[in-house]
Amino acid sequence: MSDIIRRDPRREWIARNRLHPLHDSVANAVQGEVRGPSGLLRKNPHQVGSIGPNGLKRIDRLKGNAVAGVGNKRSAANQETVLPLHKVDNPDFYIVVVPDMIGGRLSGHDKDILGLAHTMTSTIEGTGAVVAVCFGESKEAHYDLAGVDRLIHLSASEYEGFAPEARLTALTHIEAQLAPKHWLFPDSIHGGSDLGSRLAARLGERPATQAWQVSSEKTVCRGAGGSLDITRQTPRILMLLEECGEAIDETRHEALAIEVDGISVSEPALQDKGLMDVDPSAIPLAEAEFILSAGNGIHNWDQFHKAATILGATEGASRVAVDDGFMPRFRQVGATGTWVTARVYLAVGISGAIQHMQGIGQCDKVVAINTDAGCDMVKRAALSVIGDSEEILAELMLLAQARKKGSQEEQSDAA
Repeated sequence: MSDIIRRDPRREWIARNRLHPLHDSVANAVQGEVRGPSGLLRKNPHQVGSIGPNGLKRIDRLKGNAVAGVGNKRSAANQETVLPLHKVDNPDFYIVVVPDMIGGRLSGHDKDILGLAHTMTSTIEGTGAVVAVCFGESKEAHYDLAGVDRLIHLSASEYEGFAPEARLTALTHIEAQLAPKHWLFPDSIHGGSDLGSRLAARLGERPATQAWQVSSEKTVCRGAGGSLDITRQTPRILMLLEECGEAIDETRHEALAIEVDGISVSEPALQDKGLMDVDPSAIPLAEAEFILSAGNGIHNWDQFHKAATILGATEGASRVAVDDGFMPRFRQVGATGTWVTARVYLAVGISGAIQHMQGIGQCDKVVAINTDAGCDMVKRAALSVIGDSEEILAELMLLAQARKKGSQEEQSDAA
């Protein structure tokens, strides 16, 4: 009988016509299914899902064979994914990575090298472990997710700042204790290439620089200003470019601590006098590490320039701000301006046009200040502040000035 009713052309027409006054009752009677002209059952897409607290229909895709939208159950979808643990109990050899640890955290460059180290362990006979050697203060909380099997953290004060002699002494002790198969360094201006060169000279090794393709047998390096590739046998010490490998993202690692004994650091011949003040406006956008960028949401340009000075940031701008004459053309960020690789990119009043988003694709951390919580820049940002840009910049300047004053008082007390 039900089959006869379901085949009733009038009921099928009512079930398909959302404007018909009997649509809801008929559609519910057939449980969201109608027969099409071919006689096959069709699910009514308007019956799938539930109405959320904001009045919009939502469809919950639950794991297993659960029906989406039934009871609004999301427990299965909210379960945290636990990655499988990669354990190395008794390693036959080690590959040591000395990351830059910019700001006390692993950079994208560092994670690429850790991923390459694991690729190399899989091509060498025996069971290998990847060791990370970190100096000074560490703020990194996810060594395990980055692929670190063993961790050597040397946090003594003599390793802080620019301390190549103390760090080199520590690396020579690690060389004697672990005898690693390979040493991997970032080929960067943040200390990796300098420290790798010093270790190579101390051990009498011929390192590979600007390496970007590495296997257990051969290494391809950039040469002649990046215009040609040089292939050579893979050495023990490599200084690697970004994207030399794929970062670990499918496994967890133990990150077990290793103690290095017997390190005796003598009085260094080089004294670290701290960083020199550099005019941020004199730094080209392509080389800047901290950029304060303005968009159409900026109305107080005097305040914006003052904020850049107090924060010590290089000024950037969106195309709209440049076209309107508020900023010079060489300050434009984006695919039609300058591609930037800043560690911190602070976008104020920038909605996020596609060309602009392309230009900041290689930035490490993006912070957005905007009144539109749904704009593309807010979606891209690691941290977003929703509100009036003028008020937020004013408060940010006060915090920066208070922090600077506190640091100066600490230095005077120490003196």
